[in-house]
Amino acid sequence: MYRISELAEKVGLSRSTLLYYEKQGLLQGKRQENGYRVYSEKDLQRLLLLQQLQAGGLTLKECRACLDSKIKRSLLQQRLEQLNHELEQKQRARDLLAALLGEASLRSWHESIDQLAPDAHLDWLKQQGFSEKQALHLKWLSKDMNEHEQYMADFMTVFRGLERWGPGSDDDTLKALSLVPSQPNQVIDIGCGKGFSTSVLAQHTQAHITAVDNEQSALDALGQRLTDENRADRVTLSCASMTELPFAPASFDLIWAEASAYVMGVEQALQQWRPLLKPNGYMVISDLVWLSDNPSATAQAFWKGEYPDMQTVATRLTQMEQAGFKLIDHFTLSEQAWRDYYQPLKVRVAELKSSMPDSAALADIEHEIGIYEDHLGEFGYHMFVLQKG
Repeated sequence: MYRISELAEKVGLSRSTLLYYEKQGLLQGKRQENGYRVYSEKDLQRLLLLQQLQAGGLTLKECRACLDSKIKRSLLQQRLEQLNHELEQKQRARDLLAALLGEASLRSWHESIDQLAPDAHLDWLKQQGFSEKQALHLKWLSKDMNEHEQYMADFMTVFRGLERWGPGSDDDTLKALSLVPSQPNQVIDIGCGKGFSTSVLAQHTQAHITAVDNEQSALDALGQRLTDENRADRVTLSCASMTELPFAPASFDLIWAEASAYVMGVEQALQQWRPLLKPNGYMVISDLVWLSDNPSATAQAFWKGEYPDMQTVATRLTQMEQAGFKLIDHFTLSEQAWRDYYQPLKVRVAELKSSMPDSAALADIEHEIGIYEDHLGEFGYHMFVLQKG
């Protein structure tokens, strides 16, 4: 026989817990004439079994039912499913903490957070010590802050040797320019990159052009190009973020943005850039859109990760109208615009594969080339010519 204090020590519980169990009918001690409770070996073993059932996730009420009658399989199945769910949640939590400590990849987490809360994601990245330029690159390119530095170094190794950093052609730029109803005097080319569109605009207008990009090496290449073409006097180069453009309202007749607005989000770009236009000013903007109503699962899966805000032409037109713009015209970029970008890129990747066999950036670029080769036509860049309403 055991006194309550002895029983508590045997099972590793407190005296008050045993008294609570007795109140709940899980334990039945015998009170002696001197007032002390005593418990038998059977009571001890019942407690040990109770503890094992509790370890399986059963409540005290459920434990009592199992101890006093035939165990219900449906109850055990329910508890098993609940525990499996809790284990999955804890494993996800463990994986995230490990990834944040640099022990695993954060790619899928960054992708999901950016779809769920893109603005908060960007702000959080900046709080972690990334500049806005680095944070935007992380959102759209590396997608893993633990591997960002190496990824971007590899990415720039690929692209510094290329002329074009995105799909486009001089013919498409000229076609869009021809659709602008009046000759501009002040133009801003946002996200100009190495400045192919800037150069075309300088050649075919008499406007002063402000070329903006957040990559200084691209602006340096553009500066050299303009000097060689004797047009540097009509172009001002500005290394700045497209999300915080340092220009006064109503500064420009024409905003030009080829394949760049996606970085901050097309809807946000339309709203944030519109005040820069003079009354009745124009905007030419291109964006990657779905051209098929039923794109393949492979293409959808790829662009869901690379550009989750990708929309149809009809959706973009609605958004542009809601942002206060009137549509002048629109058209899909030619296949030549894609070939001018991807063919040199494919050659460059082949040149670097042997020297960068483990590069995540190179693998991502190669995957994108495969999507372009197999699925172009389901998606494409589309040019929109708009007027401020």
